[in-house]
This record gives sequence, structure tokens and C-alpha cells, in this order.
Amino acid sequence: MQNMKILVTGAAGFIGFHLSQKLLAKGNKIIGLDNLNDYYDVSLKKARLELLKKDNNFSFYQLDLADQEGIEKLFQEHQFDIVVNLAAQAGVRYSLKNPHAYINSNIVGFTNILEGCRHSKVKHLVFASSSSVYGANTKIPFSVHDNVDHPISLYAASKKSNELMAHTYSHLYNLPTTGLRFFTVYGPWGRPDMALFLFTKAILSGEPINVFNHGKMRRDFTYIDDIIEGVIRVMDKVPEPNPNWSGENPDPGTSKAPYKIYNIGNNNPVELLHFIEVIESCLGIKAKKNMLPMQPGDVPINYANVDDLIQDVDFKPNTPIELGVQSFIDWYKNYYQI
Repeated sequence: MQNMKILVTGAAGFIGFHLSQKLLAKGNKIIGLDNLNDYYDVSLKKARLELLKKDNNFSFYQLDLADQEGIEKLFQEHQFDIVVNLAAQAGVRYSLKNPHAYINSNIVGFTNILEGCRHSKVKHLVFASSSSVYGANTKIPFSVHDNVDHPISLYAASKKSNELMAHTYSHLYNLPTTGLRFFTVYGPWGRPDMALFLFTKAILSGEPINVFNHGKMRRDFTYIDDIIEGVIRVMDKVPEPNPNWSGENPDPGTSKAPYKIYNIGNNNPVELLHFIEVIESCLGIKAKKNMLPMQPGDVPINYANVDDLIQDVDFKPNTPIELGVQSFIDWYKNYYQI
């Protein structure tokens, strides 16, 4: 993947920043889009952008996905080969407090991206979905071939909607679309609302950490480099219609249209209490824990079946949490000069 013109939405975000860096290193031209909203510390987003702007092949637009005219104009000005849509209102818990943010960004905004791709004949739209779409499912590991019709947060419902909307455009306009269900992404430059960041900050400050579901939750913690490797391999693999797809027994992960869904996860769920032990060990400090019940909208386990990823792009995420957590903590201490 080189010499391509690629739109990365959410470029100032955690995954968007890492993806843009990697694509620039491979010699691509990146147009980064972000609205720089204040869902979390804007200075962290700006620091990521400053690094990206050091490369002459990176240009940045501060623009909201829900700005229909702005997005139309962007697609008219540039002929993108590939679009990677990572911009979204993130977070399960926040969706209980501010539902409208999810509709504007994840539904209205995604419609504008789909329309831009359709009218400018983009060769491949890759978009972030989420492991949260598995919702009330209990059959594990979660497979892209399982039905996902029972989301338990509005965030999850908005991501499931993106998959349905993308499929519709693949079917109607032959637009190749690939949805990626990410599983608990962590690593350097990570999001301050995620457990690793929150825990590290609190432990270093001597403050107690909130441990939901009494630490019994299990998460498929997936290191950022593995996520990026998966995304780039999938970008190269334009989906084709599945010739064996049947409406009699519809496979949710593929289609008669050029549409595909992949899980990108570590395929190895870790109990939250063990994750905390790894953080304690990397920091050399014991955490004070507030043991709390399960939060509304949370799921007890997420666990990715990555068979399709292995089969189609020959990749399986495998960074052990001990390595991943250490590299996050090294970054954190350096960034905040601790």
C-alpha cells in the first residue's frame, strides 16, 4: 500500500493517529479529518496532530462528519483512493448520558461519508465498527458469522447501524465496504477515558481505581500495533461478493454485495483483575481498589474469533499484555514527564 491518496477520519484520535503515521511511513498521501471535540483532553489530540504535520504528505481539515456541505466539498476537492472512517463518538458509558452525540456523529456523519464515497467512486471504504455490537450474545468467542441484533448500549446500536448502512451502499452502488470490529484497543497515545489510562493515572497519583463487576470482567485487550497491522492488511483486500451467500441462510459477516466484516482482537480474553496486576507490576505500585458492580451497557466478556482475519489476510494479533502495558506506561511517563 503506497502512493495512494487516503482519507483518514478521526486522524487526531488514538487509532487514527497511529494509522496515519504508518500509512505516511509507507509513502501515502494522507488527508486527516477531525472535529477535535472535547470528549477528552483536546491537548492530547493536538499533540498527536503536531507529530503528523511534520510529514509534508499529511494535510489536516478540522471538520465535523455531520457537516454535510463540508464533507461534500472535501470529497469534491480530493479524489480519494481509499477512505478509512475512524471518526465516531466513542464510549459505551457516555452514550447513556449524551445519546444525541452518537446519532449526529455515528449515523448522520457516516451517511455523509457513504455519500461522499458513492459520488466520488472511492475504491474501498474501511470503517470502524466495535466489539460492542455483540451485545447480549453469550456464545464465545464472538464470530462475525453470528447474528448481532441485540445491542445493549446506544453506542453499540450506532455501530451496528453503520454496518447495515454500509451493506446497503455496497448492494445499491457496488461500493466495496469493510467493517472492522475492534476489541478493547490499548497502547501509547491511548484514550484517557479507557481503563489503562485511568488506572495508570490514578495509581501514580495514589488515588483509588474503580473496578467494575468486582474485576470479574474479561476483555480481549488488543495492542494498537496489532490493530493497525490488521487495518492496513484489510485496506489492501477489497471485498468481493461471496458466491455462496444465500438468503435462505444469510451469513451476517459476508454478502452477495462487495461487503465484509472482520473482528480484530487478541483472541485471548484477560480478566480485569489480572490486567490490573500487570499494571501494578509495570509501575511497581499497588493499586487501591473500589470494587463496584457492573455498569449499565457493559458486557461481562468480549472475546474475538479471528479466523476470517487469519484466512483472508494472514494475520493474527498476538502482542502479550505485559509488553503492551509496559510500552503504554513508558509513553505515559515520558509524555507527562513523570
